[in-house]
Order: sequence, then structure tokens, then C-alpha cells
Amino acid sequence: MEVLKEFTIPFVGLKDGKHDFSFTIGSTFFKHFEYIDFDQASIEAKLVLDKKPTFLELSFNVKGIIVLPCDISTELFDFHLDAQYTLLVKFGQVSETISDEIIILSEGTYQINVAQYLYEMIILAVPQKRVHPGIEDGTLKSEIVDKLRALEPREESLNGEKDPRWNKLKDLL
Repeated sequence: MEVLKEFTIPFVGLKDGKHDFSFTIGSTFFKHFEYIDFDQASIEAKLVLDKKPTFLELSFNVKGIIVLPCDISTELFDFHLDAQYTLLVKFGQVSETISDEIIILSEGTYQINVAQYLYEMIILAVPQKRVHPGIEDGTLKSEIVDKLRALEPREESLNGEKDPRWNKLKDLL
């Protein structure tokens, strides 16, 4: 946990009200969680901790760039990340989790480590299917993309006749 020490916020000494924190997240952050999909990442995370007498409200905002491999062409591309998340921290008897937006810390806790919440937020903000923007707009020139387009199923055969197999599939509708 030594690596993530900078993500620990001691909230006991803070006055009631809003307090701003900022963090720089790179690839070493993800290596700590043994997540190897992000080789290059440059993310700025801002946290607004709103301390109330009986609970804490944590508002996360992350922006940055993550270099991802495309699931179709395997080309690397810059994914622009922009995500927000709000977390309520209540104090009391620690029991089962109420929801994803509310956590309960035991009475007497004086600090919170937000690294796990930042990690989960970033991972969930990245789409499951990662498609290079050049594929979507047709500007990416790649051998893999050209081969996939050549192998793409067509309704018509090369000689202009309709393939009868498509008619059988249309009957299913």
C-alpha cells in the first residue's frame, strides 16, 4: 500500500465544508492493481470532499488520455477519458454494502484511501469494445481492416445475384 499512500485523505482534521484534492494517475497506478491493459495513461483526477457533520460527500472528476489497443485493428489510439462519480461516506456499524454510491466506515475512522474508487471509476469509464476512431469514420488505413472488409459477408454474390442463404435468414424475422 506504500505506492498508494498519496491517495489517503485524513479527514478528521478538516473543517466542515468543501476541500479540493488533485491526483496525477499514470501507468504505475494501474500496475499496482495488476491491470495491464493501460500501458500508457495520463490522467488528472480532481476530488471535492464536502465534509458534513454526519457524513462525507466525495465528488470525483477524472480527465485524461489512455492509450488503448483497438479490438478490431489492434492499432493503438488515444482514448479521451472524461468521467464523474459521487460517493457518500457514512459512519456507523460496518455491515453489508447498501449500494455502489454509499459506503459505511466504522466510527473512529480518521482517513480514507480513494485509490480503489478512482481505479474502479476509470476502468468502468472505458468502453468494453474499444474501436479506433479511424475505423468509425473510415480514415484508418490498415491491412487488418482491409482484410476484414474483404471478408465481410455480403447479401449479393460477386456476380450480382442474390445469395439464397440470406432469404432463409430473412424468414426467421
